[in-house]
Amino acid sequence: MSPLPSAKLVARVYNCPLPFARAYSVSWKSIAKYRGYLHLDTMHSTSHQIICIGSVLWDIIGRTPREMRVGNDMPGRITRLPGGVAMNIAMTLARFGLSPVLLSALGRDKAGQELIKTAQDLGLVTDHIYLSARPTDAYMAIEGMNGLIAAIADAHSLEDAGAAILTPLMDGTLGSALAPYRGAIALDGNLTEALLSEVSRSEAFVAADLRIAPASPGKAERLRAIIGHKGATLYVNLEEAELISGKTGLPTARAGAEALLEAGARRVVVTHGADAACDACVNETYEAEPPQVIAQRITGAGDTFMAAHIAGEIDGMSRPKALEFAQKTAAAYVAGDDNYV
Repeated sequence: MSPLPSAKLVARVYNCPLPFARAYSVSWKSIAKYRGYLHLDTMHSTSHQIICIGSVLWDIIGRTPREMRVGNDMPGRITRLPGGVAMNIAMTLARFGLSPVLLSALGRDKAGQELIKTAQDLGLVTDHIYLSARPTDAYMAIEGMNGLIAAIADAHSLEDAGAAILTPLMDGTLGSALAPYRGAIALDGNLTEALLSEVSRSEAFVAADLRIAPASPGKAERLRAIIGHKGATLYVNLEEAELISGKTGLPTARAGAEALLEAGARRVVVTHGADAACDACVNETYEAEPPQVIAQRITGAGDTFMAAHIAGEIDGMSRPKALEFAQKTAAAYVAGDDNYV
């Protein structure tokens, strides 16, 4: 069992009295319930299906507790964890009691088989993953106390698989053009621009609640191909908002959200690190500040935020409360505690 968060950290993140935090030798979920962010009895007794489309791979992360610059050689720890945007989102959604279905591409190699086994052990549905002759994808990152230093994502198997990973949503297994899937779909920008454009036009996705993330700033501009889908909500950070909108020097998440709406987005959720996040559509705008914590890990924070926000809305939270809940959950994750959900 993972160690529980300190009482002081729990009290700060979820804004509850310190005596309460000390008295509750529990996980983050109980504190969240105290604050009214989760209706745990209903969320965890109901099996919700959500489809997660995109990268499923191995994360190889090197972390040092010191500040680091390009070219430094530092002592630290190297870990190998299941990752990829779609996988990270699915794993967090499963923690909330949902039943995520993975649509991705994996190799037929040992790494791919290990990932499938790991996903199944975590409660994820892997029945519809496309098995490729190429090696299983991987992501490598270096993180210091001052954040992400550098990263490389090798998602060639996913990109080469193309539309094959969407077959279950086309052939009637999960949906089709004649009977479109009507639930939530978390979609990441590791898909090629051509495939994202196909999703935007396809009748098979016309009724979906699309939740879309760009995967990284380097792939953010791909989302222009799907930005106008009537059911799309974009999850981006401020840098990605600038790249997609074509505007620079945006000072806040709210400004980034406004730029994306002007560019044709229907709804956007923009984060800005330790500053306020913004959820905006044409007629409504909400902002929420994150708790201030000392960052212990960076990779996966945005995916955790997105998954918590989706889970909150599925559970019936209002837009302001879901945004606040996502900020608090992501802060708990960044603080390094494994009981962030």
